[in-house]
Amino acid sequence: MKLVGYALHVCGKRTLILRCDAAQLPRLYREITDRRMKPIGKLVDIFGDVSAPYATVRCYGACGVPPGEKVYTK
Repeated sequence: MKLVGYALHVCGKRTLILRCDAAQLPRLYREITDRRMKPIGKLVDIFGDVSAPYATVRCYGACGVPPGEKVYTK
């Protein structure tokens, strides 16, 4: 498991905003999971400052990830 970042906000029902570590950015369209390895969605966009980027995850269903929780990729 590779740490992607921390959940910040849920926008709407199916969009999750993450704060990422610049050294650990995954590729686009990778599957994102929670700490129990349950699939959350796919990484669809990376934006913001180069030293502290943000990412957008399109969730498969209603996004139930609480703010501050760590998210991972395989």
